Amino acid sequence: MNLNKLFKAMLVVVPVMALGACSTTSESETDASGSTSGSTTTTGGEYGSGGVETGGVAPILTPEEQQRVEQEELRAQNIIYFDFDRSEVQSENAAIIQAHGNYLVEHPNVRVLIEGHADERGTPEYNIALGERRAKAIAKYLQSMGVQPSQMSVVSYGEEKPLDFSRSESGFAKNRRGVLVY
Repeated sequence: MNLNKLFKAMLVVVPVMALGACSTTSESETDASGSTSGSTTTTGGEYGSGGVETGGVAPILTPEEQQRVEQEELRAQNIIYFDFDRSEVQSENAAIIQAHGNYLVEHPNVRVLIEGHADERGTPEYNIALGERRAKAIAKYLQSMGVQPSQMSVVSYGEEKPLDFSRSESGFAKNRRGVLVY
């Protein structure tokens, strides 16, 4: 087959494929007058009147709305992880704590319980104390942002409520945490 014939064959196939991609199918038969009855289903997207596709683009948010959405997403993260045998809040957790702090400052009637947890390494007494230091570190950070002490309660569970029972390094890391509970 020469190139000219191949090109002509492609011209015939391509439009047919394009029409097939955006075809309309009807749930009912066309009557004798050529009109259709029943509902029409379209493929390839959601169409409003006039054949214009709708719902494909997310609404544009103002900078204030974007910030509000970002803060809500950060507040959905309520676990702060700690290094082994440490109770200092790491800089990578600052945005999460700040989002919670901003919310608490804006809503002075809301209270939060801050739980401190430890992995199973160490004595139960030591881990209770470590969990308390972790919870208090989060509370101190929030208080420095203007959150009232009356809005916060602190409790330590030590090693008593692990998230991961695997006894692996990754499991221990998941258990070294502070949790903000509303």
